Amino acid sequence: MKLETVGVPVLSCAKGQAFDPRSVKLIACDMDGTLLDENSQLPPETFGLVKRLREQGIHFAAASGRRFDTLQEFFAPVARLMDFVASNGAQVVVDGTLVDREVFSYAALKRLLALVRSFDCLGLVVYDRTNSYLLDDPARYIKEFDKDLPNPIRVDDLPAPGVSIVKASVFCSESVMDMAYVLTRELESDFVFAPSGSVWIDVMQRGVSKATGIDQVMAVHGVDPSQLMAFGDSMNDYEILRMAGHSRAMANGRYAVKQISKKVIGTNAEHAVQRELAALLEALE
Repeated sequence: MKLETVGVPVLSCAKGQAFDPRSVKLIACDMDGTLLDENSQLPPETFGLVKRLREQGIHFAAASGRRFDTLQEFFAPVARLMDFVASNGAQVVVDGTLVDREVFSYAALKRLLALVRSFDCLGLVVYDRTNSYLLDDPARYIKEFDKDLPNPIRVDDLPAPGVSIVKASVFCSESVMDMAYVLTRELESDFVFAPSGSVWIDVMQRGVSKATGIDQVMAVHGVDPSQLMAFGDSMNDYEILRMAGHSRAMANGRYAVKQISKKVIGTNAEHAVQRELAALLEALE
């Protein structure tokens, strides 16, 4: 519902709250389960929305566990008009410039691999800028909608220390929540572990997350959290939704992210993010 004030369109929010759409200067949006549809495709109307947002002086950033090269492919028609927080904050690109790249510690990855191999339900995948290194039988890995494995290479051990690893994921065939607890209990000084989908656990470097990436995007554009609108569905979106002045959780999202968000919108299958962006633009144009 749109509420009218004197010359200022105000959009309704959860629990009768309202916000001034003119306060939004940056939009951070997750991909899988959020912006992408149920078939992991980017609805075509998204490109026009990104262009219109830029015309209104609003920056748009894709914030995803996917790598930068994959995100570029998704947004090819409008990539030059937006920013990217990729690999859960390990790759940050603003206005076409790489402003940060966080590389995993080789020693910490060795500790992770040793722990993973002590449980027969776990398998590790690590990624450099272009390849996916599978440290177990490829047949074991179930490819879910939010875990792309581009250019897979089967290896028996970690790539050499000179290979820059920017992303890691643990496949889990039994009780994701239990194993996320175990991983955290054993390696919490090295990593943060967040369940992602039904059989994967995201491995994030301590002190590196989507939120730290968005912090850098905000710094470049001179935006503060009160001017940030964020969309997400999973636990690796929690920090961004917590920090955003205008947080939007997906109806298909995790319970916790829906609890801490200002508003719960529809599902990704319903193109709910695109509808929210269209409503924001309608109020501004």
